[in-house]
Amino acid sequence: MSEPVNIRELNDLIASRSNFLSMIRTGMQRRIVGQKHLIDSLLIALLANGHVLLEGVPGLAKTLAIKTLATLVDAKYNRIQFTPDLLPADVIGTLIYSIKRETFEVKKGPVFANFVLADEINRAPAKVQSALLEAMQERQVTIGEETFPLDRPFLVMATQNPIEQEGTYPLPEAQTDRFLLKVVIGYPTREEEKEIIRQNIAGAADEISAVVSKSEILEVQKIVEKIYIDEKIENYIVDIVFATREPQKYGLNDLEDLIDYGASPRASISLAKASRAYAFLQGRGYVIPEDVRAVCHDVMRHRIGLTYEAEANNIAADEVITDILDKVKVP
Repeated sequence: MSEPVNIRELNDLIASRSNFLSMIRTGMQRRIVGQKHLIDSLLIALLANGHVLLEGVPGLAKTLAIKTLATLVDAKYNRIQFTPDLLPADVIGTLIYSIKRETFEVKKGPVFANFVLADEINRAPAKVQSALLEAMQERQVTIGEETFPLDRPFLVMATQNPIEQEGTYPLPEAQTDRFLLKVVIGYPTREEEKEIIRQNIAGAADEISAVVSKSEILEVQKIVEKIYIDEKIENYIVDIVFATREPQKYGLNDLEDLIDYGASPRASISLAKASRAYAFLQGRGYVIPEDVRAVCHDVMRHRIGLTYEAEANNIAADEVITDILDKVKVP
């Protein structure tokens, strides 16, 4: 997976190129109270060139988070509010006839941005969801007979509300698999909630400005791709994924009746990519088991199908993942 690298040189390179991370975190914390995990997850997705699916009730700063990140990275940001009457053309764009030129012209949709917020993605029908997910996977959009590459970096943050089910179209498992991470956002603490009240009563929020350019982000993404993953770590990642498919081979007989289907090979790829990004956040040029464990729940929770028996007993995917991490041998 990784070419031989000089770890010391890579550590020095990471140290010299990671200053912007603290500035991004500071900028985010000026606008967002708490939600450290949300901020770190967005940074992991950005560094690993992936996308994030956020699940949480309204009002937890999901929209504000990606809008603030786009400002700090000096990138274009677009928000798409998904509704039941949305069409694929409303996302990717369409051909419009020009009477003056007597020809069809391309009108690009809001997906042509660096940071795209797909708000309440589960409110739109499958055809619209697939239009966005195709752009996420291929990093390009076809309108008519022309294909347009999307600008880099390209990060989609989709949100879904876990409470309201009426009038929603849950994402099929094959589509949620396209997201590098699925992050579950919880309520703030009492102290954080009081701080939120104070900030909103105070009026105007602090002004923030860009601290890093798009080209610098692209360079850092290339550095993240060089972070060393030892074969023992590769085996550890594969063991975790295979434990979701063949739990009995890992002494997890209790999980056999709880898992309907295991994680796909995309889970192994995503676990390696997210672990590298997490190692970069820690200032390291190599991945250790703790990096894999730190990102495992976010990478795996939307890639494991649970049986009716698991749902009937209120057993969530996170509990299954925790059992696997406790059982699989750490290198």
